[in-house]
Amino acid sequence: MTRIWDEGLQSERTRLAWVRTAALLAVGSLGAGGVALRAGVPPAAAIPFVLAAACGALLLARTGIRYQRVQRALHECSPLDNRADALIAWFATLAVAAGAAVFMLIR
Repeated sequence: MTRIWDEGLQSERTRLAWVRTAALLAVGSLGAGGVALRAGVPPAAAIPFVLAAACGALLLARTGIRYQRVQRALHECSPLDNRADALIAWFATLAVAAGAAVFMLIR
């Protein structure tokens, strides 16, 4: 059996990348929503930014669980299914894009 575990810090760097992504989604979306509201956009138009911020917060909360699953999969040489996290990040990105489009069309 081939060992895929490496003693380097690849898992830790990946975890930090997910933390950066989640924090940027959460904080950046809240900031963009605040800018949209201060610019006079109707509050309903800021909903995509709120959804993106919630997705970012969810990803941030799942960081520890994801890291443990990655470690277990690496040590046991088993496959890892991270589709849920990728879908959450994808949805958040689409929500930010939709919020930006609505902001530009209304302004």
